[in-house]
Amino acid sequence: MLGSKKITCIIPARLKSSRFPRKMLATLKGKPLLQWVWEAAHKVSFFDHIAFAIDAKETADVIKTFHGKYYMTSPECQSGTERLVELAREGKIDTDIWVNWQGDEPFIQAQMVHELLQGCRHEKSDIWTLKKRIVLREDIESPHIAKVVTDREGYALYFSRSVIPYYREPYPEEDKVFFKHIGIYAYTDKALQRIGHLQPSYLEEAEQLEQLRFLYHNLKIKVHETEFEVFGIDLPEHLAKAEDLLTNLD
Repeated sequence: MLGSKKITCIIPARLKSSRFPRKMLATLKGKPLLQWVWEAAHKVSFFDHIAFAIDAKETADVIKTFHGKYYMTSPECQSGTERLVELAREGKIDTDIWVNWQGDEPFIQAQMVHELLQGCRHEKSDIWTLKKRIVLREDIESPHIAKVVTDREGYALYFSRSVIPYYREPYPEEDKVFFKHIGIYAYTDKALQRIGHLQPSYLEEAEQLEQLRFLYHNLKIKVHETEFEVFGIDLPEHLAKAEDLLTNLD
């Protein structure tokens, strides 16, 4: 709990991922990927409730091995947000704020969640998320990395797979400012209930970024900056890299 706010962390874990099917059953250093995420989430002191949102019995069987909690959600859900929306509609969880921590993100740290929710007790935000400054040209230009620009108060103006902002005039490379979006979200319960009724916009369909649906329908997204790096398990080859990262953390 933060002040008077009840905080629930839901970890969506879809078995039939398109780019890496059945990755939620993978192991890292002999331990289930989902257990790494579960244990990382339990390092956040103010979570009142932590559970997975899953769509398959096989995933449930893995979660049972480390005594995790889970809710079954529809296999038709296309995103983690949709799984949270389903749980919110069912009314099984009494909470003020929902944190969406993806099941393939074992390297998110407790401090990042503190940064994510640092103003939730007094801000007039609907959604919170994170950004990190990027300087490598390959990352800036990569369509696989979503970029974000914000206003002076840190509210999102736009997210894109393209390079934003575009520097039209010659400008020293070291002075150019670019931020990538870190894909952990928090929603007020009211915002999540509303999201369940929103239709995709042409912007979301063009960029394939669900957060553009939120902006298009005038939800306020506060974007806090973090210095921490994250590494999600998106492809099979990422497992080996994750093994190396965990070895270096030992």
